[in-house]
Amino acid sequence: MNVTNKKILVVDDEQKITDIVRAYLERENFRVICAYDGDTAIKLFHQENPDLIVLDLMLPKISGDEVCRIIRKESIVPIIMLTARDELTDKIVGLGLGADDYLTKPFEGRELVARIKAILRRAHPKSAIKIVTVGALTVDHERRQAMIGEQTIELTTTEFDLLSLLAAHPGRVFSRAELLDRLQGDSYEGYERTIDSHIKNLRRKIEPDPDKPSFIHTIYGAGYKIETP
Repeated sequence: MNVTNKKILVVDDEQKITDIVRAYLERENFRVICAYDGDTAIKLFHQENPDLIVLDLMLPKISGDEVCRIIRKESIVPIIMLTARDELTDKIVGLGLGADDYLTKPFEGRELVARIKAILRRAHPKSAIKIVTVGALTVDHERRQAMIGEQTIELTTTEFDLLSLLAAHPGRVFSRAELLDRLQGDSYEGYERTIDSHIKNLRRKIEPDPDKPSFIHTIYGAGYKIETP
């Protein structure tokens, strides 16, 4: 899939950063729009319908985490969160709100471009397996759609990829490190515990009782697996 010419909304209150990001992205033929506060970000999101959002956590007027929360109520557009501090708490908060990925400042422009391309490609993968059914759960790879019975479940790009991987191998236990590697690639340096945040979000959306999961099971000391209830 050709991911260039996609529209990227870059949100950061430091114009120096948005200028650098814009330069890197336009060099790769992305279309770039910028916002410098949370209020403008939400307005541009509604007006421009971007294909992906790069969102700083610390913003004036409306914070980045609140912007993410507002957008997630109505859209599954991929979001990459920027954090000023290399602290797990900030990243867990962002992922818990539905962000697909995070990057710590200062960051390499080339790495951000690589992350953006990877997420956009994952949104339109080529898969030999079209539809997987696990009990009442159906995962349609071609349409990138998950359903419980007749009800469609709204998932972010990362949530769908994680569910799709587990559902394609029912009963198999995946470690956190393996899930990170499968989803992000071996060049990705992330915290294994961020997988827990995505699993928590998934359970909240697909499980009848997230506190007593019937689909996605935790295998303590090993990882996660999916099984027919």
